[in-house]
Amino acid sequence: MSGAANGSAHGAANGAANGAANGAANGAANGAANGAGAGDPRPVLVTGGAGFVGCNLADRLLREGRSVLVLDTLGRPGVERNLAWLRATHGDRVRAVVADVRDAGAVTRAVREAAEVYHFAAQVAVTTSLADPVEDFDVNARGTLHVLEAIRRVGEERGEAPPLLFTSTNKVYGDLADVAMHAEGRRYAPADAALRAHGVSERRPLDFHSPYGCSKGAADQYVLDYARSYGVPAVVFRMSCIYGPRQFGTEDQGWVAHFLIRALEGRPIVLYGDGLQVRDLLFVDDLVDAMLVARRHVARLAGRAFNIGGGVGNTTSLLELLDRIAELRGAAPAVAFEGWRTGDQRYYVSDVRAFGEATGWAPRTGIGDGLARLHEWLVASRAGTSPGTAPGAASGGARPVGAGAAA
Repeated sequence: MSGAANGSAHGAANGAANGAANGAANGAANGAANGAGAGDPRPVLVTGGAGFVGCNLADRLLREGRSVLVLDTLGRPGVERNLAWLRATHGDRVRAVVADVRDAGAVTRAVREAAEVYHFAAQVAVTTSLADPVEDFDVNARGTLHVLEAIRRVGEERGEAPPLLFTSTNKVYGDLADVAMHAEGRRYAPADAALRAHGVSERRPLDFHSPYGCSKGAADQYVLDYARSYGVPAVVFRMSCIYGPRQFGTEDQGWVAHFLIRALEGRPIVLYGDGLQVRDLLFVDDLVDAMLVARRHVARLAGRAFNIGGGVGNTTSLLELLDRIAELRGAAPAVAFEGWRTGDQRYYVSDVRAFGEATGWAPRTGIGDGLARLHEWLVASRAGTSPGTAPGAASGGARPVGAGAAA
């Protein structure tokens, strides 16, 4: 499981510093990025476009005047409401193909229409991959190969392949069991000073752990090799914990939203391990900014993988996040503990310097602000005052599969 928040004082100070220091750089980068492809009448293809990340990206693109083609199975609880929200907000400028990335024909037809491709469709849970590794492979590895082959063939037809951004995972680095660490208060801290200061960089050796890590890792490497072998203009984001509105989190995936949903329902939160695990959190708006910047600079970023997350300024342990939820809600949520789960990392924080140096991007939303915004959306959604479905619909252990539903 994952998390994000440095101590309250450090997080607040860093959030303010990021807002002031990085606002101008991000604004300039985003302004340039937002113009990418703006004159192209062809739609942007978002596989998994009804999922959490997909619908947030689609909404931004649509607000900027692009048309969007969503390819999604609608197999994950809640995502059909995201698609309904996109349609209600943007009308016929968003079109949907209810299909699976394992359907090579459907993928090829969608790619043939597209000006550019964002590939988010995935089986998204380690636990599900352990229960059914064959399906996990078929969706994540074979499905990605279908997308790549479609892009390659369309590129041959057009003389230029549509750009691709693929979302990978920090699980490609394994459980980081070799990283020495110790407990500091309510969190783990690595013994290595450079790792504490900057997080895990792209120089970290790949070490796939769990079928999910293997399937996403294989897809990650295929995307990079299609850039190298076939000239596909593709970029890989190895993502840490993303959170924000329109996230219907479960115990197995989307844990920040899941914690809040359980607290809203007055139900206990299960922590696997001791709760000292540390993660970096990235608010979804900041992720979308990074994606648009990557699209703008795809010609020179092609063939590279970047670690993308909130970075060292936006870290939290699971226990620390529960403290923040208690502050938001005015009462501490009930907690139960279970044993460690396969492949869980005791410490993972993204070193985001490589992408920042390449593009000028940096996270702008601190954990306090981001968590408050997610909480506000969840409360409004439960009250029926904002588009969406009751968050509890996806929180009761529903199997989080969906070849077309990204996290």
